[in-house]
Amino acid sequence: MINGEPTENRLALGSKGALRFRITAAGRPAHSAYPERGESAVEKLLDALSRLRAMPLRTHGRLGPESLNIGTLSGGTAANIVPDRAEAEVMMRCVGPASETETRVRLALGDGVGIETLFSCEPAFMEAVEGFETTVVSYTTDIPLLNRWGRPLLLGPGSILDAHAPHESVAKSELEESVSLYLRLIARLRESGEARP
Repeated sequence: MINGEPTENRLALGSKGALRFRITAAGRPAHSAYPERGESAVEKLLDALSRLRAMPLRTHGRLGPESLNIGTLSGGTAANIVPDRAEAEVMMRCVGPASETETRVRLALGDGVGIETLFSCEPAFMEAVEGFETTVVSYTTDIPLLNRWGRPLLLGPGSILDAHAPHESVAKSELEESVSLYLRLIARLRESGEARP
């Protein structure tokens, strides 16, 4: 299987895994003029996120460093009410087993907040093919989820740096180049006996 996710038309040798989770905090509402009568869920969540941000991140020889992104934050109902609920969604790009990363996250967050795993995926490692320029990508590929398609390869036009941005696009010349690269890659695999017509 050749997965066409964006690699700038280079054959990817590895991609990071992912762990996406929701952190929730509960409090007790009160009038903001008397905050001592309540318990702020937002403050609990902020304290937990500070502990998470202080957690040491691992590095892998091929994949590089882990990353952590606090993607969403929400909580409370009004500025004049001590908030009784708060939550955040976080995405980590893992360089080791997702279960180990989740254990480290739970230890860092500590007691007082809930954590729900929304998605996890292991890092992926692919092989080089002679004659093709290679790279390693920091995003999480779909390859670990497509495990019935034989030997996985990752090569596609475009740059992941353009994804989720207002200028997201792929140049026509890159698309055309990818077609010739796919044909070359299939021919190379057939020569080596790894692909069937």
